[in-house]
Amino acid sequence: MGVELANERAGFREMEDVNYTDNEVVCHIRTALKSVSSGESESYDELIGVMHHRERLSPDEVALLVTCLKGLSGTVSCIDMVHHESLLSSIFGMSMWNYGPEVMDALVDLIISLAASSGKYVDSCLDTLIKNFVPPYSYLALLKQPRGLSRKDQVLSRVHSALESISHLVPLAPMRLLSLVIQRMPRQNDNEAVMMTYMENMFKLESGSMGQLVGSTMLMAVVDRLLDLDLEIGWEDILQDDSSKGIFEMELEDLEEDEEDLNDEGDELPGIHLSRNGLRGNVIAEKLDSLLVLTFEYLESCQGHGRLLEVFETLLHSFRITVLNAYKSKFAQFVMFYACALDPENCGVRFARMLVDIFVCHDHPPITRMSAVAYLASYLSRGKFLSANYITTMLKRLVDWCLDYSKVQDGDINPLAHRVFYAGCQAIMYVLCFRMRSIMSIPRLKSQLFLMPLETILQHKSDPLKVCLPSVVGEFLKQARAAGLFTVSKTSNFDDILESELSRAFGGLERLDTFFPFDPCLLKKSDRFIRPNFIFWSMVKTTYDEDEDEEDSSDEEDGEVFVDGVEENRGDRMATSFNEQDIDIEEFDYALNKMSITPKQSSMYKFGGGLEELVRMPSRLRPSTSPESL
Repeated sequence: MGVELANERAGFREMEDVNYTDNEVVCHIRTALKSVSSGESESYDELIGVMHHRERLSPDEVALLVTCLKGLSGTVSCIDMVHHESLLSSIFGMSMWNYGPEVMDALVDLIISLAASSGKYVDSCLDTLIKNFVPPYSYLALLKQPRGLSRKDQVLSRVHSALESISHLVPLAPMRLLSLVIQRMPRQNDNEAVMMTYMENMFKLESGSMGQLVGSTMLMAVVDRLLDLDLEIGWEDILQDDSSKGIFEMELEDLEEDEEDLNDEGDELPGIHLSRNGLRGNVIAEKLDSLLVLTFEYLESCQGHGRLLEVFETLLHSFRITVLNAYKSKFAQFVMFYACALDPENCGVRFARMLVDIFVCHDHPPITRMSAVAYLASYLSRGKFLSANYITTMLKRLVDWCLDYSKVQDGDINPLAHRVFYAGCQAIMYVLCFRMRSIMSIPRLKSQLFLMPLETILQHKSDPLKVCLPSVVGEFLKQARAAGLFTVSKTSNFDDILESELSRAFGGLERLDTFFPFDPCLLKKSDRFIRPNFIFWSMVKTTYDEDEDEEDSSDEEDGEVFVDGVEENRGDRMATSFNEQDIDIEEFDYALNKMSITPKQSSMYKFGGGLEELVRMPSRLRPSTSPESL
């Protein structure tokens, strides 16, 4: 290598206008490093000056910097942490985003040489590379421009190549890297572009050569950060209250639709509703939305490379130890939902099986079992990709457990003592509210459903029909009567309230009686991934539905023919997957479950106005505002 150093900034005065070989440059820098210990620091100070010169470098200054960096790579054995602290600080403070490819390459080589020379430099070298995951704040705006994206690719490709090289040279480096990456993760209040870029790098590490060593922890850290952001979004941020109306409802709004037009629709129940409008301008929600989209895209990439099932096992473990018991989580759980939608036969089945296994296992705390069955019920109800056959199988496991429990319990109503049982009963009814008609459209599955001892369970002395959410019970009984599944006393009336003191009692402080975790996703960008795989309540055909359309013609008798499965091929299509039906997703662009649980009247909740006959399922239940819930 021969480099002609510029007159105006030669770096070391005696090197002006002279060509030096690589060995001569190394010797000169080695002399400068050794001179520090003897008190002669002039050459060393000039070297530091070269390292600090970063703004608008001329071609000669770039050549000088590259020469010094390469010379330092050949003299790393002479660098001392004490005597050369200022030099090391300059090296570890350099950002590749500020330089061109030549300087980047020279800096990367120096960092790798330092890491390989001594274990005491490994952490600093790794940390320097991690800091280059994201650009300086002054550079963030350029990331949306072609020039910025090009620089991003140049930097990050070198960063990850250097990390892999160090991991090969220093076997323990991946473990140190893992700790440092997690320590440097952006916090909730950091810039969205910073968070996005950093998480991209975490995904790249997970899928790279070090993935076997660091991948699972990387993914779990990502889920933890998503959950942190989720929990920062309070219910007050998304609940829209109108004190003149008296029932809680949810409405999924397209942002282009005028909210007043939606509220003025004649067939809507009035009340407090949950909509995207409540999230407008919510910076945390916008960050979470963007990070969820990035995660969904990464899952798609994993599926394309045949790695989804491997990644899903990590996500499943993370869900079990963090998300499952985070009762205020509203959106983070959709990572699991989308992974299952990408691979229903493996991931989808695995997720449901884990949830039901937790529910039926007495080794888990009651609150964990109740949360698991709430997730299961919501998942089985909402997953368009799940077949009626598999849903029936899962229902049978729930029914079998509830039957076994009822056989050994002779006590009367006790919301606390029987809370796991009540949670199981409510889950069964909730799923059937969504799936009863599709199950009964297939003769084989209909026979299985009629053989399930639902009446024995639901009319047990502990009286789950009185304890579970009246809104769920009322809709279930309405469909059960229409289908001839079983009957109850005509004096029973569940249409006058949406929740009761008993339901709140069995739900506990966490209000697990009102926990439907896969209610419609209100994050706009994430919704486009979830919507094609999601069943909204407005899409559900109930057993009492007598509406005329092209497929279910005219009257109740025709509906009975459909339920009885005379047209078996059509019923099979309906049961195997909603994806196989000819459904226009845009038709449901504003649909959200009108499923609500704010009570009409109780000692703790009083809202004005009467309640019309309950004709809509509750979607997300409003958090309790009772003192004990706070």
